[in-house]
Amino acid sequence: MKELLEKPYLNEKEVSAITGRALSTLRNDRFCRRNLPYYKVGTSGRSIRYKSEDVIKWVEGRRISFNEAV
Repeated sequence: MKELLEKPYLNEKEVSAITGRALSTLRNDRFCRRNLPYYKVGTSGRSIRYKSEDVIKWVEGRRISFNEAV
């Protein structure tokens, strides 16, 4: 996992492994233009990449914390 996070850009399978979201969910999110920003690369524009920094920010932005009452 650490090696993945050190890469500047990730493919959808790597993002799925990091976030725990299904490939179909990531694809549906792209279609609906929500959640993670992404890039279309290559001549056909069919190759999708996510910036690892964006993935980390997205995951950290969903943190749930609890106030500890003592």
